[in-house]
Amino acid sequence: MPFFGNTFSPKKTPPRKSASLSSLHTLDRSTREVELGLEYGPPAMNIGGQTWKFEEGQWITESGGNGSSRELQRLKKKNVQLEEENNLLKLKIEVLLDMLTETTVEYHLIEKEVEDLKIQHRRKK
Repeated sequence: MPFFGNTFSPKKTPPRKSASLSSLHTLDRSTREVELGLEYGPPAMNIGGQTWKFEEGQWITESGGNGSSRELQRLKKKNVQLEEENNLLKLKIEVLLDMLTETTVEYHLIEKEVEDLKIQHRRKK
């Protein structure tokens, strides 16, 4: 036997007002573009006197000329690729020299074995 009643029923909250506090929705499109700069381009920033733009997933400097910075980035990528290829070729040369050394050692061992067999054969005669 509950003292205060059978069910719990909170008071309903009043619905929220959906009116915007901003007056931007009353402006027409051209006014909004002028006021807010809604003509989107690539993001740009200025750091240390250099202007940087974000294009094709990378930050590109514009102060030295757009083409030269792209060319510089392309050359840097090519340089990294060539360094990796050079390291791979050095590794292959090292493996080939190890194989040559191993083969030379085996050849000398076999040659010595043949000489020993020749000496033993001569002694038996």
